[in-house]
Amino acid sequence: MPEWPEVEQIRRELAVLEGRRIAGVTVLCERTIRTPADPEEFAARLAGETWQEIGRRGKYLLFHGLRWTLISHLRMEGRYRLVEAKTPVDEYTRVIFHLEDGRDLRYRDVRKFGTLDAVEHRQWEAFPPIASLGPEPFDPQLTPQVLRRRLSGKGRIKGLLLNQRVIAGLGNIYVDEVLFRTGIHPERPGRSLTPDEAERLLAQMRALLQEALAAGGATVRSYVRSDGRPGLMQEHLFVYGRTGQPCRVCGHSIERRVVAGRGTHICPVCQPEGGIEADGTGREVGGPGW
Repeated sequence: MPEWPEVEQIRRELAVLEGRRIAGVTVLCERTIRTPADPEEFAARLAGETWQEIGRRGKYLLFHGLRWTLISHLRMEGRYRLVEAKTPVDEYTRVIFHLEDGRDLRYRDVRKFGTLDAVEHRQWEAFPPIASLGPEPFDPQLTPQVLRRRLSGKGRIKGLLLNQRVIAGLGNIYVDEVLFRTGIHPERPGRSLTPDEAERLLAQMRALLQEALAAGGATVRSYVRSDGRPGLMQEHLFVYGRTGQPCRVCGHSIERRVVAGRGTHICPVCQPEGGIEADGTGREVGGPGW
């Protein structure tokens, strides 16, 4: 599933749609439409609308119009393509937004897990899936103290970081990576996080997401950029998807476990269960230079 860097990459590429007017909408898969429940009403809401801004909140894309905001969650394999209207429509295209300039914005989703909601622009922030989201990783108000407090609830730190109500946009790839880079074991209780660890975790989280965005995201399964090119971040991952391979830091084999119901990749040497000082060296894994 695309995470913060991938969705932000897509948002930036779709910014070319700002100022474009929608001539009409063709719904080819009713299951994709969630709000309103009637696909014809969905199409009627957006026909004639002009997109003023392409935004993002967590893993949601936001197509802001004057009256309506289109809220899009890509789930596992959702993808947007901007093509000439005469381009043949493939079997996995679910919704087509016909633009007045003669092009189509086509939403393609092999597994049909993605969702589209057309809600009143003035109320988009109150839409339940959006209203329930936690702060963005780069929110200025997300300080190490705030992060530590938000992670102090019941549960393991891996599960808490995946919880979109705690912090918006992180998924399995980047949670595994940031925990490795901070030397934190994913099974530790969230409430065990020290002030110093919270500071390092936030700093490494932001550095990791910026690095991933600069690389165009990570293509580990089906994600590609809107022009079809793959991301490159998968070439720089330290633990995710590297089960059995040597750790790039210490050489120990990367292990895969199930934590919080998700496949989890760790280096048991760099991420000792008791914290970074548990191995007696007092060393810190990762750091600002990563």
